[in-house]
Amino acid sequence: MKQVSFPYGKERIEHSFCDGELAAVLESSINQYKPEVSAEALIAHAMANPVGSPRLGELARGKEKIVIIASDHTRPVPSRLIMPPMLREIRSTNPEADITILIATGCHRGTTKEELIHKFGEEIVQNEKICIHDCDDRDSLVNIGTLPSGGVCEINRLAYEADLLLAEGFIEPHLFAGFSGGRKSVLPGISGRSTVLANHCSEFIAHPNARTGILEGNPVHEDMLWAASAAKLQYIVNVVLNDKKEVIYATAGDTQKAHRAGTDFLSSLCTVKAQKADVAITTNGGYPLDQNVYQAVKGMTAAEASVRQGGVIIMLARSDDGTGGDHFYHQLADEADLGRIMKGFLSRARNETLPDQWQSQILVRILMHAQVVFISSLDDKTVEELHMIPAHSIGEALEIARGLVGKQDLTVTAIPDGISVIVR
Repeated sequence: MKQVSFPYGKERIEHSFCDGELAAVLESSINQYKPEVSAEALIAHAMANPVGSPRLGELARGKEKIVIIASDHTRPVPSRLIMPPMLREIRSTNPEADITILIATGCHRGTTKEELIHKFGEEIVQNEKICIHDCDDRDSLVNIGTLPSGGVCEINRLAYEADLLLAEGFIEPHLFAGFSGGRKSVLPGISGRSTVLANHCSEFIAHPNARTGILEGNPVHEDMLWAASAAKLQYIVNVVLNDKKEVIYATAGDTQKAHRAGTDFLSSLCTVKAQKADVAITTNGGYPLDQNVYQAVKGMTAAEASVRQGGVIIMLARSDDGTGGDHFYHQLADEADLGRIMKGFLSRARNETLPDQWQSQILVRILMHAQVVFISSLDDKTVEELHMIPAHSIGEALEIARGLVGKQDLTVTAIPDGISVIVR
């Protein structure tokens, strides 16, 4: 017997597998990586040794308007650690600089003052100029050209008018952009809603290179790179976090080169070899990332890469906050035929993308590859309306899988944290 532990909400679910049942346990080595110095020292070293760029102080010299794009409340970026050294270095050569921190909400709601204090600390919130991006505020947006996708590229006017545009953030595997961080601070971070929807169009989401850990030939990534370049994002400070949200790596410098250094580091720890099996069991890494079904799609993509066609994915996501939004729910629940849903998505032009369509499209793609048994706190009816099969334990889910696959001796690939791995 082999026991595997799966994060679920704020707890863990243990399951013992019979001898010969487990084909593989796919895990990132990111949590075993131990940096030799503190988070503060890692960030300081990265800023003292920028990749492909002069130091921030040199870039800031003589600039009047400086804008620093910062991630919003939905991202676990340790801004308390990153923002102070960025501000200090700017002011070391340009003490009179007019600095604005621009919160990259993308299409999320605005960040509250309490969330800003939690993110930056009292001192920065009280003493620095902070602006919250609003993707629907037409007066705050500027058209800077046409994306490779064909969509209009609108960004926040503050960023457009800056003499120096900077960003902080973090890098993790991303289910269709390849990785987060870097250029994503601009698109979707400070872009207009129509720009985000064009970038997240069905054609791009369906592209075989719009997958976790892939940048080369990824049209979503290429749109984002274009937007960052057109916006003149010149310098970034990005970090990599372990599952405790501790900084284990930092990179700074040129937007593209520093970001690539971070993605290379992350790939070296997170890439695992796919092991095709009848069943793949995965999670979204527990709380706070498994609070709804929408977010749980991310973890399912790891299982998608490790389950055979016609197999079964068992997804553990507590989902105490429900489905994750009305758009996502109705795009799935209002049509019984998966093929019709997918056809509807693919028929929409780049500038006709619906809110949350990309996540619904990825879930439908997964469901057309394998059936999904969903373990959560949701009522069974809601799970079924989303074209999945409800279960309440791993044992029950495996029994369901045996019936679906049509055999008792299943092969199982376990992926304890589906969003921490890049399955190749």
